[in-house]
Amino acid sequence: MRALQLVSEREVKITDVPPPPPPGEGEVQFKTKVVALNHIDVWGWRGMAFAKRNLPMTVGAEASGEITAIGPGVTGFKTGDLVSIYGAKNGGECKAWREGRENLAENPLGVHGFHLDGYAQELSNMPARNLVKAPFGVDEVGAALAPVTFGTVEHMFFDNAKLEPGETVLIHAGGSGIGSAAIQLAKKIGCTVITTVGSDEKIEKCHELGADHVINYRKDRFEGAVRKITKKKGVDVVFEHVGKDTWAGSMLSMKPGGRLVTCGSTSGVSAETNLMMLFQRQLRLIGSFGCRMENMVNAMDKMARGIVHPVVDSEIEFGDLQTALERMESRKVFGKIIMRVND
Repeated sequence: MRALQLVSEREVKITDVPPPPPPGEGEVQFKTKVVALNHIDVWGWRGMAFAKRNLPMTVGAEASGEITAIGPGVTGFKTGDLVSIYGAKNGGECKAWREGRENLAENPLGVHGFHLDGYAQELSNMPARNLVKAPFGVDEVGAALAPVTFGTVEHMFFDNAKLEPGETVLIHAGGSGIGSAAIQLAKKIGCTVITTVGSDEKIEKCHELGADHVINYRKDRFEGAVRKITKKKGVDVVFEHVGKDTWAGSMLSMKPGGRLVTCGSTSGVSAETNLMMLFQRQLRLIGSFGCRMENMVNAMDKMARGIVHPVVDSEIEFGDLQTALERMESRKVFGKIIMRVND
């Protein structure tokens, strides 16, 4: 069967790989429908996997699939079901997994498409417990965006930052995949949304998604603009995923008692923190990684009810991944780049 594999640093090729065997106990087999690209794919392509991995490796960390076969002991699914796929693998059930905190599971074995073979191949086997059935009204694109794009934001905002209606939130990189999801999710609960972008072309698109204020950080210091917008009060929550380049400004943008929640570090993994500002202003810095499967359920429920929608920048052919990753690296996209594997 066809697979799209990383064969060396910054080199992706279509290869032929053996199809998986029939699904085993507790497993299902699915054909991949849509793969959605993320910055984690860029990092993997650059060789920044931060762990040992074997190449060639099938890429694709966020995807949807259609079930084609069901193994012994599986209930709740049937062939033909459209599913969203949880992207991390762990060594077995544990207390955190049983409690619905899958992203804190013990014995993590890695992320598919980054440390382990991903979903950019025609067929895959997966434990049924790693799948969430898409509800009526959610298509293969929406299901593909539930695990990372929307699930990550659900976890950041509602599990960790405890975002509440009426609060003011600063969302960095509103044109990114998670940025476009964050604007919608915050606005739909009644928040005032401030977001940053890197070009004037993205300003109106962010307004269309619901942003109240959009700052071109290449023209204005965003922290100064935030202080003006909030009349020097600052924001309740900062949605941070850029890292080093925005960290100090993000700290300055918060009101006393404000919360910063972060899930990424695309501009660098180390940043200085003003500790006096941290304790005197009683700020809270919250790390967030991945999502819980319940976040995927909630995200797709909101899609099905028309509360939020996927924002698609472009659709690429199965073999064009390298071009797409170069575009993402240059930050020229608005929303998600998607790739169909099986039509």
